[in-house]
Amino acid sequence: MTTVRPQAQEPLPPAAELRRQVAQLLVIRGSGHLGDGQRRYPRWELENATLKRLLAEGVGGVILLGGSAAELRLRCEQLRSWSEQSLLICADVEEGVGQRFEGASWLVPPLAVGRLHRSDPERALSLARRYGHCTGRQARQLGLNGVLAPVCDVNNNSRNPVINVRAWGETADTAAALAVAFLEGAQAEGVLCCAKHFPGHGDTSDDSHLELPRLPHGRERLEAIELPPFRAAIAAGCAAVMTAHLQLDALDPLRPATLSRSVLTGLLRQELGFTGLVITDALVMEAIASRWGAAEAAVLAFEAGSDLILMPADADAAIEGLVEAFSSGRLQLEQLHQSLRRREQALAEAGSQAPAASLAPLEELSELETPQDQALARELVEMSLDTRGPQGLPAGPGVNLIRLDNSLNCAFLPTMAPALLRPAAAGYQCCLLDARGPSPWSGNADAPLALERLPDGPLFLQLFVRGNPFRGSAGSDEPWPAVIRQLLRVGRLAGLTVLGSPYLWEALEPLLPSAIPAGYSPAQMPLAQAVLLSRLGLAAGTIAEGGFTD
Repeated sequence: MTTVRPQAQEPLPPAAELRRQVAQLLVIRGSGHLGDGQRRYPRWELENATLKRLLAEGVGGVILLGGSAAELRLRCEQLRSWSEQSLLICADVEEGVGQRFEGASWLVPPLAVGRLHRSDPERALSLARRYGHCTGRQARQLGLNGVLAPVCDVNNNSRNPVINVRAWGETADTAAALAVAFLEGAQAEGVLCCAKHFPGHGDTSDDSHLELPRLPHGRERLEAIELPPFRAAIAAGCAAVMTAHLQLDALDPLRPATLSRSVLTGLLRQELGFTGLVITDALVMEAIASRWGAAEAAVLAFEAGSDLILMPADADAAIEGLVEAFSSGRLQLEQLHQSLRRREQALAEAGSQAPAASLAPLEELSELETPQDQALARELVEMSLDTRGPQGLPAGPGVNLIRLDNSLNCAFLPTMAPALLRPAAAGYQCCLLDARGPSPWSGNADAPLALERLPDGPLFLQLFVRGNPFRGSAGSDEPWPAVIRQLLRVGRLAGLTVLGSPYLWEALEPLLPSAIPAGYSPAQMPLAQAVLLSRLGLAAGTIAEGGFTD
């Protein structure tokens, strides 16, 4: 009988070198702002001293959010100066760089293009490709080399609380075609793209930022719906794939996809043939963090087949956990070397594809958003609008009732936003509804809105509702159909806009009489507000929208 001996592990490098190699696998969170006091989310965004130390110790990547485009350009230079190696500097810019960094192009959510694909697939494909070029070029010019997009999830669940309008389609064919068009445009600009969230987060009704979703689907269903967009992205040369924090019992009854060797190595690597970078979704999300410590989560993710560990709850603990796992033989050094080679190759290929003069000179940042970018942003908004009814609101005084998630941290509703100023010019007083204010609900199912708590007069209802991380719903848990019927009964509904979820608009639009002005936009930013309100007869005044400062 022949005895099979276990393969001997190669000798460990010196402790300091092993730690530096392991550190390259981490992507940590930082603010796009330069100063610690400007951090928007200090719970997750490391302070500069810690960032500087970790980068000096070899951490290989940073994910950024917040700040202006010009500040991002300086921030990327600063981060690179703190590191002695090539860095992956990335951002979640699924809706254009301006979604996260002011001064760049903020584009409509991808699902708007997905819905156009039903009636005009050629135009939709062209727009998705231009969308990718715009996003990739602006990201590269500002110093980013990673774009954590496209979303390859198929949003076939209208109650999905976290994907929603972020998806490129509601069918596998549409999501695949448009995601590929986007990534081809973006990667041609010299950034690496990341298809997410594997093996598919589109049919969940739970938010993985808050809990672990479970999907009952078998392999046949996954092959028909969830996997085709990822297969297409891989075939198109997508540089990276991001994992999903969800449980698929048919693939692995014990661990979520992010920590499952069956999913990441068996399905993604071996069956789908993906040879690029596998990056986890953020390990600070409750689907993972509430069940595993920072060290064990990082080890399990790498053991499953991940190359890069995104946003561990504790970077130092994650590094130490991985070092211990390699030192003890739980993890093999060859896997570490494979991941480091994939990382180096991905960054080199992105750089080799970058057009000449990749970084925009600081003096040219005022021209970052070209006339072509501005035209694309407007075309996307205009093609995705749906309006009906007459123009104009009844004479004021009235109430401009705006529902939003968080009025204290709302990039799309600055002080001079059209959604605030244009109704005010018509005599409509603004009232904001969010989770921090007094409840607007009466407890009466037939008349759920407590009208006695609002000023008198006609009511213009503006609903900013979409799937957002940490909300736990996409607005379907709120009784807006009953509110519409209530306002119609008492003769107070002056008009309606829905900005965000198409599913809410589709639920409310049939309830409206033809005499009520109403409209829908999948986008929420000021440009979308301005174009939508103009269609409803609420045009800007003769003076540019604005006002005195403090």
